[in-house]
Amino acid sequence: MGILQDDVVIIRPPEKEGEATVITVNCPDKTGLGCDLCRIILFFGLSIVRGDVSTDGIWCYIVFWVVGKQKTRWSLLKKRLIGACPTCSSASGISYYCSDLQPPKPPDVFLLKFCCHDRSGLLHDVTEVLFELELTIKKVKVSTTPDGKVVDLFFVTDTRELLHTKKRKDDTIEQLTAVLDDPLITIDIQLIGPETTACSQASSFLPNAITENVFELESWTSTSNSVSIEMDNMLSAAHTLVQIVCRNHKGLIYDIMRTMKDYNVQISYGRLATKPTGKCEIDLFIMQADGKKIVDPSKQMSLSSRLRMELLHPLKVAVISKGPDTELLVANPVELSGKGRPLVFYDITLALKMLGLVVFSAEVGRHMIGDREWEVYRVLLDEGGEGLSVPRDKIEQGVWNMLMGWE
Repeated sequence: MGILQDDVVIIRPPEKEGEATVITVNCPDKTGLGCDLCRIILFFGLSIVRGDVSTDGIWCYIVFWVVGKQKTRWSLLKKRLIGACPTCSSASGISYYCSDLQPPKPPDVFLLKFCCHDRSGLLHDVTEVLFELELTIKKVKVSTTPDGKVVDLFFVTDTRELLHTKKRKDDTIEQLTAVLDDPLITIDIQLIGPETTACSQASSFLPNAITENVFELESWTSTSNSVSIEMDNMLSAAHTLVQIVCRNHKGLIYDIMRTMKDYNVQISYGRLATKPTGKCEIDLFIMQADGKKIVDPSKQMSLSSRLRMELLHPLKVAVISKGPDTELLVANPVELSGKGRPLVFYDITLALKMLGLVVFSAEVGRHMIGDREWEVYRVLLDEGGEGLSVPRDKIEQGVWNMLMGWE
């Protein structure tokens, strides 16, 4: 017997002002489902303040209490969450939720190119419009000419899959033109092929100065004892209990879920709650892919160490000198599935806009460092503008706080 599509995801608005919206997901289970759902919720700018997860390995029941943006498009969020759920079967003539069993084809990539006069906050204003239009930024290249103009190349995909239509293109150009407010602006959108996308890739080479500053994991993990992780195999006959206490941050549950997904760990039951003090307490009953506890001390240590690293510094942020200039570096690990953390570029550009900084050039690319793939954002700041009045440690802290939701 199947389940009606409307019952796969149920979103219940708060009964009183200030309370959380409740999202209930009831569908077949798969390893990594929690990660996929949390990533979508994070993409919509929402924070999970409480959660319950339960599964028997075949069917799961998930409840998230979320807070965040007032203008959240709840119907669209529901559609995206349903799309992430495994298919449900049908045993009758009633129309049940059942998506195509074939893997989805890669989305078309479009090149959005525009040229206009540069100004403080311009890059974030463009990023915000693209976010509102549900255009996902895959790569970006930004450069400033000597005469004060900026040439931006955004490689984007369309969540609505309509950017090939004239109406969708015209609407995108109209909204960008309005926010940029420049009579000399030129905007062009075109579908590009895989060969063009490959040529647009950022260089796979990163200078040693960058890898040393951003990827020295020892320096990141030894500076704080604010994360407590304990594992217990005595409390449950079938599961390993993982207890986590840490400071809450934007995307915290996503960071935990993506780590479990990458380690191919099944969460059979989980409960999380945030406290008024800013702490978050999580209890997870987990098992390996073979259905057994994690009893090997080396595997326990590996998972615990990775969780601690991801919770202390889910992203790496550094401001370094590049000759006479200042370069901001932000890196976040890519899931084994190939998906990166959402809204990173949005938060970076917003933080720089609030600091009054002008971006001279920017580049986003993926790089293999060690045995992991990273999404690296390189932003060269315009030292000829107001940037001289902002200390580098303040830039780093401002971007970090925005990314962590502590602004």
